[in-house]
Amino acid sequence: MPSFQYKARGQRGDAIEGIIEAGSTDLAASRLIEGGLTPIDVRPAVVKAGMNIDLAELFPPKVELIDLIQFSRQMYSLLKAGVPILSSLHGLASNARNRTLAKTLAEVIENLEAGRDLASSMSHHPDVFSVFYISLIRVGETSGRLEEVFRQLSVYLEREKKTRDQIKTAMRYPTFVLIAITLAVVVINILVIPAFASMFKQFGADLPLPTRILVGMSDLMVNHWPVILIMAGLTGIGLRYYLHSASGRYKWHKLQLRIPVIGKVLYQASLARFSRLFALVQRSGIPVVTGLSVVARALDNDYIEERILTMRDGIERGESISNTAASSGIFDSLVLQMLRVGEESGATDELLQEVAEYYDDEVDYSVGKLSSAIEPILTVVMAGLVLLLASGIFLPMWDLAKVAL
Repeated sequence: MPSFQYKARGQRGDAIEGIIEAGSTDLAASRLIEGGLTPIDVRPAVVKAGMNIDLAELFPPKVELIDLIQFSRQMYSLLKAGVPILSSLHGLASNARNRTLAKTLAEVIENLEAGRDLASSMSHHPDVFSVFYISLIRVGETSGRLEEVFRQLSVYLEREKKTRDQIKTAMRYPTFVLIAITLAVVVINILVIPAFASMFKQFGADLPLPTRILVGMSDLMVNHWPVILIMAGLTGIGLRYYLHSASGRYKWHKLQLRIPVIGKVLYQASLARFSRLFALVQRSGIPVVTGLSVVARALDNDYIEERILTMRDGIERGESISNTAASSGIFDSLVLQMLRVGEESGATDELLQEVAEYYDDEVDYSVGKLSSAIEPILTVVMAGLVLLLASGIFLPMWDLAKVAL
């Protein structure tokens, strides 16, 4: 897309200069006006000849959660104030601090001007807008409550960021310990074990099993490290491709919910997300079958998505929500009870919102205890490693004097 240099005046009369991308000079001026600026001079940007390489273009910044939170908040405020969607996006694109987000919004504007809806326009940028984000936007457009959806998105993303920060804090100590263990094992295998192995070999003693294991690991690491690196790289690439396949992604998402300690947190977070989204769908007046399809795609878990789609199929056959939820096998007694009471009272959205808040609190509590729950596992791993090293190195030394005699 062509770039244009502009000089403009802000709302307070201050001079502003910059570069904007647009299809033409008139379109660039229109975007500046919609962004609250008064254009003075708009001309094509001058491209300097030469081999100048812009590292910022080679490595564009990633759109972080905080960027999407700010974007969602601003869209909610603008739409609530009655500003049209195109005008809102023009203003946010011209003032966005993140260049990648600004470029993405400019392309979304082009798709909107071409006659597409907002959800379809955002779906062309899966690296910026997740399936969950786009699904909620589609719910908002369908129900006519787009500004409320942007508010819900900002609240949800704030909680998502808070949970991620808590998990990073909780995993900081275990990660440091695992890195230290890995480095210790590498140093011992490269520097310590070979020295002891040569000394034991001189006496021709029969080495115990732990020592033979350590010597074999050391020989493998010292003599065949290129093969180890190549095999590790190929394994990583193969695992990456497998996890991106439909079958691999399904099995991995199912396995995630069964991981000790962490699986419980992921399960509770999934229940909270389902409850909140289904409550929003119910309040929006969208049919249950359509709403379940949207919610299933927004959960970012193929296993849970398949279970919810089976619920949808059951409802299409005339079964109740609570019965299909019970047969899906992914909901606990609290969610099932609330669904059953909600069907009887007609207040499913209110009850599910309470369930979402309950599981949000449970996730906060579980994440807060995550570090203390992982520490015993790390202690057992370190104890096993120390036992192996101690028995492998010191057992032969205890018999060394006997062997020498």
